[in-house]
Amino acid sequence: MRFLSPNSDTEAFPKDEAKKWAPVDQYVGGVTHAILHLLYARFFTKVLHDLGYVDFEEPFTRLLNQGMVLMNGSAMSKSRGNLVRLSEQLDEHGVDAVRLTMAFAGPPEDDIDWADVSPAASAKFLARAWRCAQDVKSAPGVDFATGDADLRRATHLFLKEFPEQIESFKFNVGVAKIMELVNALRKTIDGPAGGKDPAVREATESVAKALSLFAPYTAEDMWQLLGHKPAVALAGFAEPIAELLVRDTLTAVVQVDGKLRDKFEVSSSITEAELEALAMASVNVQNALAGKQIKNIIVRAPKLVNIATS
Repeated sequence: MRFLSPNSDTEAFPKDEAKKWAPVDQYVGGVTHAILHLLYARFFTKVLHDLGYVDFEEPFTRLLNQGMVLMNGSAMSKSRGNLVRLSEQLDEHGVDAVRLTMAFAGPPEDDIDWADVSPAASAKFLARAWRCAQDVKSAPGVDFATGDADLRRATHLFLKEFPEQIESFKFNVGVAKIMELVNALRKTIDGPAGGKDPAVREATESVAKALSLFAPYTAEDMWQLLGHKPAVALAGFAEPIAELLVRDTLTAVVQVDGKLRDKFEVSSSITEAELEALAMASVNVQNALAGKQIKNIIVRAPKLVNIATS
């Protein structure tokens, strides 16, 4: 807390400054910090609280103990020779691919084994995302509302979920969400409308903004390919449109004794009775039930019909 007023000669720290700036919102440190720095910080904070200098008992509101990068199952060591030579990884795959690999490897609090990850795969994905920007044919400022409904829905679901994952430090899930959106993008680009579809631009711009957190060089290149001026990191995320988060249709699945027997697109407002009738009318379901007696039917509209036989 001395940093709140480092030049003061009369007091360690002003109480009003401590009340304004402390406690710390987020503390990030390895597990060794839990028995050293963290322990000291907690002890001194509790003492200061008991003496009336601060009005909080814990120095940190949230704590994240990040894991370690291992190699072949053990901590890296020169004596063992199991080192990750980062300079070689950067030279071979590029800094964006290495950063993305680390973010995608797993939850930050878990250890990751570098032998199990693939910067080459990350580089391949970044190239695929970059090509999406190259394939966009609509002009900046185009009306997104006229674009493909399915892709727009996927984009706005991404705009809702991605920030939530990042704010909760689920970087690996956030990267997975980017990959899902790129897959949806390619499907539309390779379709009849191609890169001219306004929804393709909307989705690609969202991908570029998200990638700026992990792969800033690729993201900036994409942003300029899309006709924008630097920097993508300052562009800001669009707000998801609530109406686009509601799907008109969903894929319902029918299981018989735990095995998938059929699936079909249904209205999101379908009733349980309607969904059950649709399932029982399925030829695949009827074949699976041939010669069996139905014991129980569980319907969870609009997504699931589960049939158990005796």
